[in-house]
Amino acid sequence: MCTDIPPQTTDPAGAAPAPGARITRRTALLGSAGVATTGLLGVSSAPLAAADARRSRPRRHDHLDLTHTLGEDFPAFTPGEEAVRRPGNTFAADGYYQQRWDIYEHTGTHVDAPAHFNPDGRYVSELTPQELLVPAVVVSIARRAATDPDTVVTVADLREHERRHGRIGDGSAVLMYSGWGSKVPDPDAYRGAGTDGALHFPGFGADACEWLIRRRRIRALGVDTLSIDPGNSTTFETHTILNGAERYGIENLANLHRLPACGARISVGVIPFKQGSGGPAKVLASW
Repeated sequence: MCTDIPPQTTDPAGAAPAPGARITRRTALLGSAGVATTGLLGVSSAPLAAADARRSRPRRHDHLDLTHTLGEDFPAFTPGEEAVRRPGNTFAADGYYQQRWDIYEHTGTHVDAPAHFNPDGRYVSELTPQELLVPAVVVSIARRAATDPDTVVTVADLREHERRHGRIGDGSAVLMYSGWGSKVPDPDAYRGAGTDGALHFPGFGADACEWLIRRRRIRALGVDTLSIDPGNSTTFETHTILNGAERYGIENLANLHRLPACGARISVGVIPFKQGSGGPAKVLASW
């Protein structure tokens, strides 16, 4: 949400977290996934200046799809967890057409519900329309990510964004644009599998996540990578903080380079699986 307030030189007193929110630095119970060894690939910096220019001068009254097409070839966080597509019904045999899919809840463009990293958190079916129809703010770290795949969104990045575009509004979804979406056709590059056995791609720093929850009362974080945590995380601290505070994440977003830095709204149409920790989503933006 864009505002006309002057740039801030100091942080205002933050509002208290919502009742029951648990914003702690506890680590997750999950370990890092083992990965195959490949070389790291950087983000091409050639289109970044043009993309930043488009985002700073958005057209008014436009619409945008932020969703990747989900197929068997879409990269998974853990190899072997890619979607599986099977034949269903055909016009020739049945007079109508449908397919059968075998997918994990966290596949393709998807939502991480609070239950994903919070044993007491809400399931995806319990997210409300007020949480899923929200203002969107895009914070770009693409220039830094082009040379440092392990970079994260920091509190300094958020303050700089506010200096240029105004205060991040309460109830917003804050989306990280790293340029990583261009790597989706190459699963190894998108995962950033390194010789050290870790993944390497950008995410949100834990400090930035906690600052956004406490100071700006955001509803969600979103990224154009496989995880809201950086790929080299072994503790998933950002997930734990976000889901522990009953907020949700959106991963594998597309076309963030075409979204304005502020002023858009997004609609997150997530599949409401029974007792779901998350689910594939159709994410649309308008401004």
